[in-house]
Amino acid sequence: MNRRVVAAVSDMLFASKIRGTAEHLNVTVDFARSADALFDSAKTDVPSLIILDLHDARLDPFALAARLKADEQLRSVPLVGFFSHVETELQRKALEAGVEHVLPRSVFTRRLGDILAGNL
Repeated sequence: MNRRVVAAVSDMLFASKIRGTAEHLNVTVDFARSADALFDSAKTDVPSLIILDLHDARLDPFALAARLKADEQLRSVPLVGFFSHVETELQRKALEAGVEHVLPRSVFTRRLGDILAGNL
């Protein structure tokens, strides 16, 4: 079974890393351009994992995480959020919103293969 991941990541560098690693692992990644698009995509075909860039200015990742965790169909989908290690307030807010795995960008990048493969 091919894993499917939905990501809200607008940073081209991180999107490229995610896309390249996913292709290597035969993981399908769909990039959403808005919170509503991500939510609708996840509801249509429940993914194995959702990735949130906690710095993404296009959406409120904390409200989106809370919305995902409030939905009966989606609450069990693991959420991974990444942030700049100096922005510890983002880490706290993400955990409060229900993001289970909140990682500094460097750790996220280093562990990306494991994350996409489902080895959180």
